[in-house]
Amino acid sequence: MERCCEPELMDDALQVQAYAEADFSAGDQAVVERIAELFPAGPGRRVVDLGCGPGNISLRLVERFAEASVLGLDGAAAMLAVAEQRLHQWRQGPGVAKPDRLAFRRALLPLAPGDARELAGGFTAVVSNSLLHHLHDPLVLWRAVAKLASPGATVYIKDLRRPSSPEAAQDLLARHLADAPPVLQRDYLASLHAAFEPGEVADQLQITGLGQLQVRPLDDRYLEVWGRLS
Repeated sequence: MERCCEPELMDDALQVQAYAEADFSAGDQAVVERIAELFPAGPGRRVVDLGCGPGNISLRLVERFAEASVLGLDGAAAMLAVAEQRLHQWRQGPGVAKPDRLAFRRALLPLAPGDARELAGGFTAVVSNSLLHHLHDPLVLWRAVAKLASPGATVYIKDLRRPSSPEAAQDLLARHLADAPPVLQRDYLASLHAAFEPGEVADQLQITGLGQLQVRPLDDRYLEVWGRLS
């Protein structure tokens, strides 16, 4: 199946509402636990979450790794508004005082020169979930990874994997989102068509000098990229 791009930003009001109300907790926690499994020493003290959306994984990273400060970056102002609201609610929630180790910031890829200069080399870990397939030019993600990572940084990227045919995409939709709201079903199908195959991602890593990272299929619909930068 040929790749078909979808819009890069998710700023439509119906989209934002649907994603804010959806329960992605199992998948989000799986990303955080996979990072813990791959990197037993943890992600270090400064983590950047690229394409953080409403901040689900950013919050879980702060809760899971006590030594980490997390910066969530996203280009969609409406998604970041949800993230900021969730951060406020989390800090005001019951229990012990919440650590001031999480912030959100609007930034598009490729990074603007000012953002690139300020953030360059500042992160011990670069993570991302479900951003790659949104990008019309996938190399901007990998160049951002190389730009933001400090020497020896850990990298974990998870994304959808493009199925072999439109029929296979429909089968995945029926298998995983049959009961989801129409807007989520529409976006999920578009995302499957816009996603990459592992071999394509491996080529992207070679082009951007990140060939030391590993890429492999995951489950029936994902791929993951991970490793430590030299």
